Amino acid sequence: MPNSFFTGPSSRPLSEVLAYVGECFDVRIVCKRIDADTVSVAWAPFRIRPYSLAETLDNVTHPLDLVWKEEGARIVVQPYEYYRRTVADGEKLLAWLSSCYMDRDAWEQRRERILTDVREALALESFLRAVPERPMAVVGEEWRHNGYTTRNFALETLPGLYVCGTIYAPAEAEPNARKGAKFPLIVAPSGHWTDGRYRADHQYLMADLARMGTVAVDMDIFGWGESERQVGREAHTASYAMQIQVLWSKVVTDWILATRRDIDTTRMAATGGSGGATHALLLAVVDGRFAALAPVVHLVSHFDGGCACESGRPVALAADGSCMPEILAAAMAPKPVLVVSDGGDWTASYPTLEYPYLQRIWQFYDASDCVRNVHLADERHDFGVNKRRAVCAFFAETFGLPIERVDESEVELLPIADLQTFRDGWPVTAVRSADELERMIENLKQY
Repeated sequence: MPNSFFTGPSSRPLSEVLAYVGECFDVRIVCKRIDADTVSVAWAPFRIRPYSLAETLDNVTHPLDLVWKEEGARIVVQPYEYYRRTVADGEKLLAWLSSCYMDRDAWEQRRERILTDVREALALESFLRAVPERPMAVVGEEWRHNGYTTRNFALETLPGLYVCGTIYAPAEAEPNARKGAKFPLIVAPSGHWTDGRYRADHQYLMADLARMGTVAVDMDIFGWGESERQVGREAHTASYAMQIQVLWSKVVTDWILATRRDIDTTRMAATGGSGGATHALLLAVVDGRFAALAPVVHLVSHFDGGCACESGRPVALAADGSCMPEILAAAMAPKPVLVVSDGGDWTASYPTLEYPYLQRIWQFYDASDCVRNVHLADERHDFGVNKRRAVCAFFAETFGLPIERVDESEVELLPIADLQTFRDGWPVTAVRSADELERMIENLKQY
């Protein structure tokens, strides 16, 4: 093969080039999300560096907008991912960002630019203008459980487009509201977990937050759950998915505050895991009333989220180049923040990279103890019991709530059907497809 490779045509299929490189360097090379037989490498023999596998792979992949990485005993070649960098890249970025503000005044100048640029990148104005003045809201029957209640809802966010979710509230919320009692509000956008907000770990978290004395509200992510039945799963990766998801978090928050008398607006918080952490943060960016935040297994300097609903809008390019930890600081410092990380995903870098960076910014306000990190080195990317306990303990301390009421053995897990609002069908005025929604969005952007 070596002789024929150099004496044949200079343009070769990528599959042939990688096979040759693998033979020369005695490594196994595989491709992901690439049809290597149809991708052509021009001047292929001239890209080989017999003394360096790394330089050879760079020469082959980079002109094709491909990247390579080592995975155990093999090398994986795949398309360039704009939302993913290396930990070393994250370290360089945070060092550069830190050099931009040596004191509180310099930080606050950059902070204002970050928030302005992120909001401009989200471009929510036309969406917010299109929110119905009197949106249709469908609120289901209240179900009573041990120490808490659940009530499903569907809220019209754009004409005919609904977000569905569930309100978890303390069992004593309704009678005490008549006496003027106020409860913290915790908004929890769902992440990209199997079964979304219906999954058991999410129900455990929401129920315990309610048992502890908060009104906890969740919602489907766009194109998942009941939303998938309205517009289809493919809509979740559309160019407007990120905007709609932020819109949903904001509109649900406003609706809860407008329709409930028992919310303490000085004690509002958001939490979420994975993609839900992104949307908890973006909610805090567009709504400055949030007093605390608890993002779980996400928001690092070297990964912006691999879904269009998280990184489809260029928020990480704010202020000539930013990242999720800096945006987190811009939205929240010096308010209480808990970041939960683990050793089995991209947040493994948090204790030594992102956390010290955040502490430095909070220290500008003499409040470094208000930003915390619970790192679970032996755990993986999930919202497991130790992560849930950390979140509950954080909110209990922050808002003065009884942590002893947290008891997952007292939580009643509900089947999916019992957490749905429109299981019997959609309103006659509802949007019926992604195509219909896209036509509406194109129209509203003109005004």
